[in-house]
Amino acid sequence: MFASPAGVLILLPALVIAAGVVVLLLGRRATRDTAETMARNTLVAQAQSVQHDVAFALEQADPVLAMMHSLSNEAMATPDAMQRLRDIVVNRPGIANASVAFPTGALWGSYYDRKTGALNVFDSKITEAETTRSNWGLVNGQLTTIGTQVGNYDPRERPHYQVAIEQKKRVWMQPRVLSSSGKTALTVSEPVYTGDGALSAVLTLDFEVAELSEFIRKSPLAGARNVMFTADGTILAYPAVAIPETSSQEKRLLRHEDFNDPALEALFKVLGSSSSSEQKFMHLDTRDGTYLASVSKVGDRRGANDAKLDWYLATLVPERTLFGAMQRLGRDSIIASGAALAIAMGVALMFAWNILRMRRAVGVAREAARSAEARAKQLGSYRLVARLGAGGMGEVWRAEHQLLARKAAIKLVRPEVLRDRTHAPLIQERFRREAQTLASMRSRHTIELYDYGVTDEGTFFYVMELLDGLDLSELVREYGPQPAARVISIIGQACQSLAEAHDAGLLHRDIKPANLVLCRAADEVDIVKVLDFGIVHNIADPIEQHSAESMTAVERVESGERLTTEGAVIGTPGYIPPEQAISAPLDSRGDLYALGCVAWYLLTGQEVYPRATEDEVMRAHVHEPVPVLRTKVRSWLPVELEQLVVQCLAKQPNERPEDARALQKALASIVIPEEHAWTDTHAQMWWGSMQASATSRAEAETAREKLLVPQREPTRAPGSDARTIEARPSARTLG
Repeated sequence: MFASPAGVLILLPALVIAAGVVVLLLGRRATRDTAETMARNTLVAQAQSVQHDVAFALEQADPVLAMMHSLSNEAMATPDAMQRLRDIVVNRPGIANASVAFPTGALWGSYYDRKTGALNVFDSKITEAETTRSNWGLVNGQLTTIGTQVGNYDPRERPHYQVAIEQKKRVWMQPRVLSSSGKTALTVSEPVYTGDGALSAVLTLDFEVAELSEFIRKSPLAGARNVMFTADGTILAYPAVAIPETSSQEKRLLRHEDFNDPALEALFKVLGSSSSSEQKFMHLDTRDGTYLASVSKVGDRRGANDAKLDWYLATLVPERTLFGAMQRLGRDSIIASGAALAIAMGVALMFAWNILRMRRAVGVAREAARSAEARAKQLGSYRLVARLGAGGMGEVWRAEHQLLARKAAIKLVRPEVLRDRTHAPLIQERFRREAQTLASMRSRHTIELYDYGVTDEGTFFYVMELLDGLDLSELVREYGPQPAARVISIIGQACQSLAEAHDAGLLHRDIKPANLVLCRAADEVDIVKVLDFGIVHNIADPIEQHSAESMTAVERVESGERLTTEGAVIGTPGYIPPEQAISAPLDSRGDLYALGCVAWYLLTGQEVYPRATEDEVMRAHVHEPVPVLRTKVRSWLPVELEQLVVQCLAKQPNERPEDARALQKALASIVIPEEHAWTDTHAQMWWGSMQASATSRAEAETAREKLLVPQREPTRAPGSDARTIEARPSARTLG
């Protein structure tokens, strides 16, 4: 129906309406679920914080009472005692009062002034007629008497005093109401005795429950309120609600019935007498709305007569505040849907008006695409057969010369990549540099360049020999560590390529297993080819260093493996010589260091310094000593080869072999016993076995494709399977 104008006018608005409804419903559900999940996570975190704060506050009893022992001597000077008592209590969260009561009826204590909130202390003495109390407070930084009071208070008559001397040990009392504030508190008392067993004093601490944690006073969710209670329904703290007058007058503990709070009543109706140490969530339907309630156990203490006090924290969150965002989303969605519908109608009219013209444009575009595809298959004198790989800048193709029928590999840069004016000059320079370098090389162990140029469409390309083989990283990955005799042959051949490059003043700077290909040509096998001269450095040209390092942005586009962040060194961390890692001057012995790393990899199956990050690898190459090679090689290893590999890995260039030719000569002089030799017969057998294995895998893959799609011919280009010997070359072939 979208192919006709009428269908567009009907379907497009209908789809917009349907989409709007679906988005609205899904959005409401997602918002509700998200809001409730976030609320639950927040309440879990709050409960854990309250539990931690309560435990921390109550655990102050141990150090505070221990410090108060020094005040159990009634003969101490009063000003000194007052100062020390105040210093002990100040900045102790949750402690409302601290006191020291003596058998004579004398009392030293602390209290918070209701008007100023300041921490003051007092001392009182009992005479025959009355109790005289002196209050002490800070005046201009000095503890000074600020007033006196007269009463008949006797601390020896208080329950906590009597229970402490009866049990002769520290005692946690049941919650009680403080006479000074009307708030609920938890009291702990401890008797102190002299050496001869006489009572010296009774120490007392009052913890105000509502002050044990900031999270009790203020909930992290807007509109929520916290309540702390015991398992029997006693309310310990309800900061969001004023204390009922009946409780203040009667000085008794509060029950949930005293508050006349619908949410609180519904909570205890659901809880009943059950208790649990696990956090629970529930929805409460009350006469003033629905609430999300969270209940969690936050602490327990042993009271008088070992009665266990279980404390619970409940947070009541009105759903109208919790899901306010969902309601706003509904209103906004309706408005947005109306606007989207109006826009859809306008778009539908425009779309219907242009649909016939678009049909014609599509036909023209298809024809142009077919023409472009046909032209793309032709590149100069070469016919592109199958793509071997693609990267951020370009592609590598297997190709054939139209007249000579010679197989080749073509590396090209697409024109659209060169439209970036920032990187285009660097990309062109890299291509020119690599082609020029390869064209000057004549060693049979350096990949051969056939052609270089630019097409009429602006595509840069160069043509190179198509290698039939696999690189050394694939060799070790698929077949494991290699025999020492074969490693000697491989490294020796690589030395011949590097010797020619070094004689010409060229440094490779990126020798690694992926840039060394083991291949065959005609009836010869185990031939090594050195690839990727894209970051080659000419030590005779002082401008070369700067221009090469300026191409790090290009390298970053091409390969994530290479350390090529702007401002950093060029190279591959696992095979980089120390001087290259610290951007010091380079010479040909840097390539020998990397070649030593390759030999290590071939012998052991792992890098010299396997580390988690590239920075750690580079630091190891610069600072860490060379590990012991022999312990990592399971097969025969001649001492001379071990010494040469370790010599190549020397931190200082002057401690390595003099040059690649000297290294190749030293390798060739190693005497290999007949039973460990890697002969041409061994190599031919290995390549024959590999070809048979690769052919079997290719046939199995072809059979599997035919089984899955019996009615279609395989769409893969002939020989394009990377596992077959015929098409073994990959994007690595051209660096």
